[in-house]
Amino acid sequence: MNNKRTNQQATVRRGRPPKQPHRDTRTELIRQGLIMVTELGFVASGVEKILKQAKVPKGSFYYYFDSKEAFGLAVIDNYHSYFSNKLSKHLLQQEALPLQRIENFVLDAQQGMAKYQFRRGCLIGTLGQEVDALPLSYRARLIDVFIAWQQQLTECLEEAKSAGQLAKTADCAALAELFWIGWEGAVSRAKLVQSEQPLQRFLNHFIAGLPR
Repeated sequence: MNNKRTNQQATVRRGRPPKQPHRDTRTELIRQGLIMVTELGFVASGVEKILKQAKVPKGSFYYYFDSKEAFGLAVIDNYHSYFSNKLSKHLLQQEALPLQRIENFVLDAQQGMAKYQFRRGCLIGTLGQEVDALPLSYRARLIDVFIAWQQQLTECLEEAKSAGQLAKTADCAALAELFWIGWEGAVSRAKLVQSEQPLQRFLNHFIAGLPR
């Protein structure tokens, strides 16, 4: 009987972590990773810190992720999915004119940053600032994310052109790229000064500078 119990315990340690009711461990690890990386950056967010916040034993981490690099890619993909849905919610809102949708998105972002006392910015922008210290695979993934966001905004700006809010000659793809370049700087400054004003100033200048 004792030998049988010992063998069962060894099997549990070497295989799948014990199931935890009402809790998805992988999801919780990614959630805590999102919080920590958004606040501190990837380099400063050690695996042990994330495990401690998630209340997950260290041995379980490598059951769910092959490496910290794989974990980081999962965090990027999760944030991209979340943020793309947020963008769609605002930029596809047919009840508002296209440029108003962009303003609504910025207002929502202001409220989100204020909610967390400006400790959290944009995870993709944060990783972009430390990209030289990250695995090579992250650079291509981050570029792909920005391109996807630009495409969402491009489509909204094309609608603005059709609605007469932009000049027919407006290069919507270039304007969308300009928006995201400036937006990441505004988010970084808002986090630094702990105020939503940089976001509002950026929006005002972007809207004012659109070709009409």
